[in-house]
Amino acid sequence: MKSNGYQSGFGNEFATEALPGTLPVGRNSPQQVAHGLYAEQLTGTAFTAPRHANRRSWLYRIRPAAMHGPFAPFDQPRLHNDFQAGAVTPDQLRWDPLPLATTPTDFVDGLFTMAGNGSPQAQTGIGIHLYAANRSMQGRFFYDADGELLIVPQLGRLRIATELGVLEIEPQEIAVIPRGVRFRVELLDEQARGYVCENFGAMLRLPDLGPIGSNGLANPRDFLIPHAAYEDIDAAPGESFELIGKFQGHLWRADIGHSPLDVVGWHGNYAPYKYDLRRFNTIGSISYDHPDPSIFLVLHSPSDTPGTSNIDFAIFPPRWLVAQDTFRPPWFHRNIASEFMGLIHGAYDAKAEGFVPGGSSLHNSMTGHGPDAATFDKASHADLAKPDVIRDTMAFMFETRGVIRPTTQALAATHRQRDYQACWAGLQKRFSGS
Repeated sequence: MKSNGYQSGFGNEFATEALPGTLPVGRNSPQQVAHGLYAEQLTGTAFTAPRHANRRSWLYRIRPAAMHGPFAPFDQPRLHNDFQAGAVTPDQLRWDPLPLATTPTDFVDGLFTMAGNGSPQAQTGIGIHLYAANRSMQGRFFYDADGELLIVPQLGRLRIATELGVLEIEPQEIAVIPRGVRFRVELLDEQARGYVCENFGAMLRLPDLGPIGSNGLANPRDFLIPHAAYEDIDAAPGESFELIGKFQGHLWRADIGHSPLDVVGWHGNYAPYKYDLRRFNTIGSISYDHPDPSIFLVLHSPSDTPGTSNIDFAIFPPRWLVAQDTFRPPWFHRNIASEFMGLIHGAYDAKAEGFVPGGSSLHNSMTGHGPDAATFDKASHADLAKPDVIRDTMAFMFETRGVIRPTTQALAATHRQRDYQACWAGLQKRFSGS
């Protein structure tokens, strides 16, 4: 299944068909659909949601999504929403990259749950997962009924074949797969590794810009939505494909006799999309001090509290630092919000060592963190007559209003850095009393 290209614009109404004449004119569900197809509506919001927030698409497909065998539990114990019960440590936590796969492992088998909060039942919160894979999904299709998936590759290119078309992404690009959309992940390189944010709350959207004005940050036209593409494939006689679904925190498996990626045309505004993080228009100070890190916000999932997100997805891309009489790296801080960070490429300007591409860190609510000792010393004596150019880097953050609860397997993982707190040990008492 190959890409038929992209349409641009975040949240737009689209109409696309892989065969001419597929889409009905002036109606959604005619008595007979062209080419012998079935009409099916896929809704991601309540029918009565306000028009500006309503998300739904009409699909015209070879077989309805209802056609598959009964579901039975599917065992992939590393992927779940059983976030750590009981007490949660306030310690700063950091991990090396998830080890690469050494046995045949596809995207579903390679998912490893790190942390999260909330639940699909409450329709709020997030799950944070890593993935490491070395082969494409073969005869297997996946969907998540619990939340939309934000996929952040760190190593290796992916082709994500979905019901509504094909997304091809590489490190420093992201893909968002809406809740319920079925897809298959194909590897375009020998190994793949990255991060996944599972959003249980309101759908991701672009933030309002406020005083920034009408332009800047992530521009809507840079978000790409696939043109319709389909495959008409039946399983071999006596065999079947498998459909893996995530529902209420657990995985389920059903036999399916055909590829569910059989949508010949669709129209609407509920669809997967991709975005190149390198196109982010970074905003910053040109006088003194730091603006708050909300200036790095790409997408967010709003909550029931105005101005407070269920999830913020922020990035820290290449940029100029020119502020005068200012400590230019991120300051020491404690937040009401909780932060899970990852590094896609290069080095992060607040850590001199230890935080590497593919790694991750977790700083929970009111846990102190900030630059390590080496970074603090260097920045405290920097020549501020010269600008700093932060090059060849791409870090990101999943920030939430709730405490991010690490899983037991993440705390026990061999790639956890148990000496992470030592990065601040070299900070000396500087108080003079005068």
